[in-house]
Amino acid sequence: MLITSRRAILALLVCTSVADLSAQNPSPAAGEIRVTLLGTAGGPPARVDRAGISTLVEVGDERFLFDAGRGVMQRLVQSGRSMNAVSKLFLTHLHSDHIVDVPDLLLNGWSTPPWRRVPLEVWGPDGTRDMMAHLEQAFAIDIHIRQDLEEHAPASGIQVIAHDIREGTVYEANGVTVTAFLVDHGPVKPAYGYRLNAGGRSVCLSGDTRPSTNLVQACRGVDLLIHEAIDEEEVRRKVQNPQLVEALLGLHTTPEQAAEIFQRVGPRLAVFSHIPPTSAILERTRRIYKGRVEEGVDLMVIDIGTAVVVRSPPRGSTSR
Repeated sequence: MLITSRRAILALLVCTSVADLSAQNPSPAAGEIRVTLLGTAGGPPARVDRAGISTLVEVGDERFLFDAGRGVMQRLVQSGRSMNAVSKLFLTHLHSDHIVDVPDLLLNGWSTPPWRRVPLEVWGPDGTRDMMAHLEQAFAIDIHIRQDLEEHAPASGIQVIAHDIREGTVYEANGVTVTAFLVDHGPVKPAYGYRLNAGGRSVCLSGDTRPSTNLVQACRGVDLLIHEAIDEEEVRRKVQNPQLVEALLGLHTTPEQAAEIFQRVGPRLAVFSHIPPTSAILERTRRIYKGRVEEGVDLMVIDIGTAVVVRSPPRGSTSR
């Protein structure tokens, strides 16, 4: 009786808050793609102003999450979605800063009302299936308690369908196509970027990469290109080990290199994400690239339709 009461109270409280949040952020308009930058930080260091790298793409009522860095669930709720809002996750590569909150997405998107009632489906490079299987093993006790003893969360929602992908189309349903393409992240192989197409609109996500001809070919003519960047000057100033400096620069893209990529791709809008704590990236890019480019911030929303509209979050909303 106590468990039933606890479950009912929890469901009532969570569902009420979710209804309020959903009213603040309705689904994108018909024929549009909505992109929400949930986290834009570059690298593993914890920051209070930026969550770890994670990008939400919505088409109608469907949601696609790309990477799951630190703080993704907090940003998901801040953006007006419930914790169970995502059941499709695409991973660019398996560096910790891109996957550290996969367990949070898996477990708490399921165990908190309104429960996720469908499997979490995950696409990623070689090792993704093994990683997800081991996560299920690591949290087996918690899963058992919440499924069988306490909340009685639905068994269907904690199931995992994981795919080790290859370059090419990895998802195609309901008018949405997701294509994976190889990028150059140095010794991290394979590492992928993704292109999502729906209703004549498109968005590309670079993942972590140094300049990549394959990315240019895969993303040419896209509506929105979300690309990473590194600040070479900052790295050389802060890192004392010359070998480490060259190693870091060999994994990523400088603003000047990004400007050349944007010129070749020709997006309607280019946005930087997975970036260091510096304001120099945008300025240096604009010295070369004269097209439309923005520095992404957490909870920035981009609607891709006849126009590409950018909405920045209220001041101070990402410092929590």
